[in-house]
Amino acid sequence: MTAAVYTSTQPPVPAGAPPVSSKNVLGFLLVAIAWGFTNPFIRRGSQGLEKVTLAHRHSPWYKRQLAELRFLLFRWQYIVPLAINLSGSALYYKTLGESDLSIAVPVSNMCTLALTLVAGALLGEKIGSKETMLGIVLIFVGVLLCTTAQPS
Repeated sequence: MTAAVYTSTQPPVPAGAPPVSSKNVLGFLLVAIAWGFTNPFIRRGSQGLEKVTLAHRHSPWYKRQLAELRFLLFRWQYIVPLAINLSGSALYYKTLGESDLSIAVPVSNMCTLALTLVAGALLGEKIGSKETMLGIVLIFVGVLLCTTAQPS
């Protein structure tokens, strides 16, 4: 077997690696919006679930689960953001099939984190401590380095 010789200074692109297109970038931004902005609303829509759990703490586990499920399914404040979030998941898997995984996954998750923080702040949620913010900044820097680094 002979080794392949590359005449270019750029490393070869793997055979199955799809290019990053503006359509894919838009898809992942829409996913991040669907996931990030709905997370705080889902959390807010599930408020009161603890009371249902406590009210059924002596019931068999299946009755408690059914009571919790009934509580959530009949709350539009929970169902509407959940439906948007799940539609983001469907778009994520569609776009993921057309993109390079090494870029798509970190970028969409990073944008989701940022948009969750923005939506939470708009709803009046506490953002976090200095250490939390430092951790988030380090995540952003790490993803930025990983996605923009030139292979050597």
